[in-house]
Amino acid sequence: MLIKPGAVVQNCFDMIKIVQCWDDGVVDDIRLCELLRSKGAKASFNLNAGLHSAQRGGVWRYNQIKDVQRLAMPELPSVYEGFTIANHSLTHPWPTRISLDEWEREVIICRKNLQDIFNQPILGFVYPFGDTNAATKEVVRAAGHIYARTSANASPSIPPVDPMMLAADCHFAAPDFLERYAKAKAENSSTFYFWGHSYEMVTEAHWQAFSDKLDRFNADPDAVWAELPELF
Repeated sequence: MLIKPGAVVQNCFDMIKIVQCWDDGVVDDIRLCELLRSKGAKASFNLNAGLHSAQRGGVWRYNQIKDVQRLAMPELPSVYEGFTIANHSLTHPWPTRISLDEWEREVIICRKNLQDIFNQPILGFVYPFGDTNAATKEVVRAAGHIYARTSANASPSIPPVDPMMLAADCHFAAPDFLERYAKAKAENSSTFYFWGHSYEMVTEAHWQAFSDKLDRFNADPDAVWAELPELF
């Protein structure tokens, strides 16, 4: 069973730490956060401070299936209360397709704005579109982040060779998700790290499948929820 407040458990260093993060700050995150709270799950949410306004907006069509909408700025503190927030850049550009000065502005201003909104240190970063190079990653490092996630998958994902080039074990909807988790445990990995976008859950079956995965972790006596920043 995953650690609950006040519980007596085995040494956490003997357990596999479950970490997850979710991108883009969309309305579907409301349901996701409620689900995660109901399961006692920790998570990081990667936000673009410059894309939230006084009202919900920024609608786009996902896979010609559903409309996706960003949360309003006033909603952010309550929706994400209790969760870790990470920087996803100010306006979600392709990092290597803008000037380095523009990129520095994207990184630094977003970090400051998120810290002001949430009153918590912003230590993590996620590259928009997974796009980065040697110069853009150094901007992220110099801005005060202790890790930055790419879009690559690799196991084990932690510890990375370079914390500014962090991979995840897999996407939350990977068809072999549970097999990857079993493999990580069999190989004595210290962590299992997955990521996604809540808007990718477009049917009730998708939501139920993800809820079942959370239950699977909660039923595992060798698993413990962890926050990404504490791993670095």
